[in-house]
Amino acid sequence: MSQIDEVKKLRKLCGAGFNDCAAALKESGGDIEKALEILRVKGISKASKKMSRIAGEGVVAISGNQEKTSMIEVNCETDFVAKNEDFISFVKEISEINNNLNSEENKLKSHKMKNNKTIDENIVALISKIGEKITIGRSKTLSYPNCKNFFYHHTVVRDNLSKLGVIVCIKFPKETDEIKLFGKQISMHIAASDPLALKSSQINQDLINKEKMLIDEELNNSDKPKNIAEKIALGKLNKFKQENALLTQDWVMDPKQKVEKVMKSIDKNLEIIDFVRFKIG
Repeated sequence: MSQIDEVKKLRKLCGAGFNDCAAALKESGGDIEKALEILRVKGISKASKKMSRIAGEGVVAISGNQEKTSMIEVNCETDFVAKNEDFISFVKEISEINNNLNSEENKLKSHKMKNNKTIDENIVALISKIGEKITIGRSKTLSYPNCKNFFYHHTVVRDNLSKLGVIVCIKFPKETDEIKLFGKQISMHIAASDPLALKSSQINQDLINKEKMLIDEELNNSDKPKNIAEKIALGKLNKFKQENALLTQDWVMDPKQKVEKVMKSIDKNLEIIDFVRFKIG
């Protein structure tokens, strides 16, 4: 076998670049197994050096069915890599694994992929091959009894991969065409309106405190009497909660109506149980 054929064979086995494979073969004295180990170690070294960089691009992937649906975020450094075939294949496979594992992060990275290597090992190999930092971000699975999930992709990259993904879990007594349409539309609404929680009482208290601090700071710089300023502050804070809770948001399809009112007009027993929205960038 010629030296070039050996390099090609090594590349096929590990996916590393031509020059890296040639150098590893030279260092190993032509021993393929030793060359693979050299590349593995060097790949880990390269990956660790890249981990300090910012991975602000990537995709979100949705897998599953209407009974159980999962979403996972995988980040890279550039939009170019987010459309790379190797990156897309990797994300598609781990998206299915993530759904099977119910988004249990502690199990995900050590789970083996089709090539019999763990997800962590495949990340290291992919970083070495592509040359960018790659990380697994957020993940969540929605699965509730007697409910159905609807999902939506915005800015689709490929198939079930996009830049913004939404899953919403809905409970209803009987599925109708109107409810199916609502499931699609509420997913689009969440994508557009970015609610912080289902109800105002569920909004993270730290976010409310931060908003209150900004409102107080704004009013402290005004000349309004204290009692008036306090009423204005309360009104502004209530408005913030209303605009950021899904059920009390203006319905994107008809801003004169609130989401909750639209739901009651379809079926008084229609409920939104949970939702998740991931956006890249």
